Amino acid sequence: MPGLYYEQFHTGQVFDHPWRRTVSEADNVLFSCLTMNPAQLHLDEEYCKTTEWGQRIVNSMFTAGLMVGMSVNDTTLGTTVANLGMTDMRFPKPVFHGDTLRSRTEVLSMRESRSRPDAGIVEFEHSALNQRDEVVAVCRRMALMYRNKKD
Repeated sequence: MPGLYYEQFHTGQVFDHPWRRTVSEADNVLFSCLTMNPAQLHLDEEYCKTTEWGQRIVNSMFTAGLMVGMSVNDTTLGTTVANLGMTDMRFPKPVFHGDTLRSRTEVLSMRESRSRPDAGIVEFEHSALNQRDEVVAVCRRMALMYRNKKD
């Protein structure tokens, strides 16, 4: 299913994305190693037994990527010119191996592009929730979205 064009969005629109993903130990270790993040919080189970969490924490950048990735099919697949930026990234709760995440998106604002008549700018707020409906990640994303050439 293709994403939506600029005209198909409206401020206040909410998407509860159908995708869910259980995060595995392999996801966390591979992502941390691929991105050269050697933090003990992600890789060292024995060290993490001595922390307040008592276990490894999933790399927050993996969580952020998964959160935004789960939104693409419903919102921006094939209709994005480019991501313009992400702000206000927060991780209010940790993600652990075995947590199942889902994602939610709200359209916060929209404006026409001043430099590209074929596109508009949409500000999204993405949230990731775990299996207990706890918010584990939030960010705002500005995306340059194609206009529908048929309109």
